[in-house]
Amino acid sequence: MCSLLAEVEGGRVGRITGDPEQPFTAGFACAKVGRDAELVHSPERIRTPLRRTGKKGEGHFAPITWDEALEEITGRWRQIIAEAGPLAILGYAYSAHQGQLNRGLLLGLFHALGTSRLLAGTVCDTCCEEAWNMTVGPIGGADPESVADSDLIVAWGADLVATNVHFWAKAEAARRRGVPIVVIDPRKSRTARLADTHLQLRIGTDAALALGVMHILERDGLVDRDYIGVQTHGFERLAGEVLPHFPPQRVAQITGLSGAEIEAFAAQYGAAKRSFIRIGEGMTRLARGGEALRAVALLPGVTGAYGRRGGGALLMTAASCELNYDAIRKPSGPAETRLVNHSRLGDALLAMTDPPLHALFVAANNPAVTCPDAGAVRRGLAREELFTVVHDPFLSVTARYADIVLPAATYLETADLYRAYGTYYVQYGRAAVPPQGDAWSNFRLAQELAQRMGLTDPIFRTPAEAAIAELLRGAKGMAATLDRAAVRDGRPQRIAPPEGGQEFRTPSGRLEFYSQQLAAAGHAPMPDWQPDPREIEDRARWPLRLLTAPGYFQAHTAYAGVGFLRRREGEPFCVLHPDEATRRDLADGDRVRLFNERGAVGLALRVSDEVVPGVVLVPGQRPDGETLAGTINMLCADRYTDLGDGATYQSTFLDIARWPLDEAPPT
Repeated sequence: MCSLLAEVEGGRVGRITGDPEQPFTAGFACAKVGRDAELVHSPERIRTPLRRTGKKGEGHFAPITWDEALEEITGRWRQIIAEAGPLAILGYAYSAHQGQLNRGLLLGLFHALGTSRLLAGTVCDTCCEEAWNMTVGPIGGADPESVADSDLIVAWGADLVATNVHFWAKAEAARRRGVPIVVIDPRKSRTARLADTHLQLRIGTDAALALGVMHILERDGLVDRDYIGVQTHGFERLAGEVLPHFPPQRVAQITGLSGAEIEAFAAQYGAAKRSFIRIGEGMTRLARGGEALRAVALLPGVTGAYGRRGGGALLMTAASCELNYDAIRKPSGPAETRLVNHSRLGDALLAMTDPPLHALFVAANNPAVTCPDAGAVRRGLAREELFTVVHDPFLSVTARYADIVLPAATYLETADLYRAYGTYYVQYGRAAVPPQGDAWSNFRLAQELAQRMGLTDPIFRTPAEAAIAELLRGAKGMAATLDRAAVRDGRPQRIAPPEGGQEFRTPSGRLEFYSQQLAAAGHAPMPDWQPDPREIEDRARWPLRLLTAPGYFQAHTAYAGVGFLRRREGEPFCVLHPDEATRRDLADGDRVRLFNERGAVGLALRVSDEVVPGVVLVPGQRPDGETLAGTINMLCADRYTDLGDGATYQSTFLDIARWPLDEAPPT
């Protein structure tokens, strides 16, 4: 999260820039956030609460008052609880609003009510987080600001120009001092094109490459034995039982890289003392994604890079910000209740029993587009007996299925405490302008609903500033050192771990090449690479593998309300290698149909060497109001990753053909 300055004149947000006082944001904002004033003042925003007047999915609504909306919502909830119990309700807020109050208190509302709870984040990061925790522990990684001291920078599965532009700026500054940048990615992304070296490996083979590099480091005597002896656990078992299976020639066959490329990268990595690996989450969104993350996260332990400033690996920093989250998210209610995996929302809406779900509340999320098997999600949302409430600034695809739609305030219209997850800062953000129209913040809505439902927890009557004080009270680690007065001043507060090398919070207190936790849970205790049987079956049926990645101006539908960014990104498209296009008699600009056993999606075609043969790339999650038909996650199964029960978007196989002009779009 960036530290931003918003210029306000006449009650309107004008220019948005990065805060020059925050060393990481360093005075600039990305192209997306720089347009957030248009998000606030978009003519497409919902102005008042709405009640459905047509069929679910049609998007026909009539304005109502807030009091009418709240009375209907709480009346229906009380009736459902009386007849079927609180488990018949599922409510959640996810990540479109990153403020701890506006994201957290709605979770606290449903926790206190004792409803079914969403196991959120499986669509995004639970796989990589679980794998990181089993390897390094629940703590952040290398300080991204330390890249100024790195002697090698590796972007592994991370398109920094699109998703981490401030880190990219620091990496470029290091390169001007002679530090090489290596990108490991199946896509020839903008970051890859700008790097010194691009290793364009096959999707899902990251673990094999990482283990192959370890094999070479062990073979060539480039292992830091002193560091391994003191700071790691289980390396000798990995070296004896796993690494012999990953000589360069086998790794080349698996990854599609040449043996020379693998040898050169291993030598480069082994020679570096302060190598910094910036890990992206995308490589873990497939069947064996946890294994991939573990293998990559272990590499800095082989060379001892974790022990030196400028060295190590970074996935996310959020685990090091130990605020008192339960004060907001768990004010009361049962410690355990029924869970619904975010990635299988469609299945829960359609098939869950004892009791079935009768009510759904969604805030700061658009599951009809973002969830795997999005077609099943929509079939579930279309159930007439499902009472659905959506709180959103815009009439999203999900909102079109709602019975009640409530206008939501954006982050620039709310006061909140923000915890960065790509660097080590905490910051209080004031509201730049009041909520537009009749929009309410998530925080205000949670308090109003709680009071109407008879909840008496003090947090549901606490002003925002006092609620932030509760987050800070009882904080641990570096967060416990925060000066509350300085936080209230609104300036960024740095909470980076002290110098002295990476801390490990595993059971052994060391970096774990061998994990007893994983062994006890029935998982492989050491990383490996094996082909996934179901992927082999799907590959036999469908010739292309899906690669999804953030779009540069439309990463997801949170930015769909900004017309300028939609125009910059262009119409929703897919990318196919020239050889695959020729095979199908397709040309750049054609309208094409992507299809498999789950459905079909219509997009524009771009023919490019951005991907290798056998792959089709779809950037961004675009709503089907912009596509020819459908949205890409309709083609993705809801199967789980090996760790963390995460989504497996990249384990999707399909085919592509010209869209027949006389064929109606699928529903």
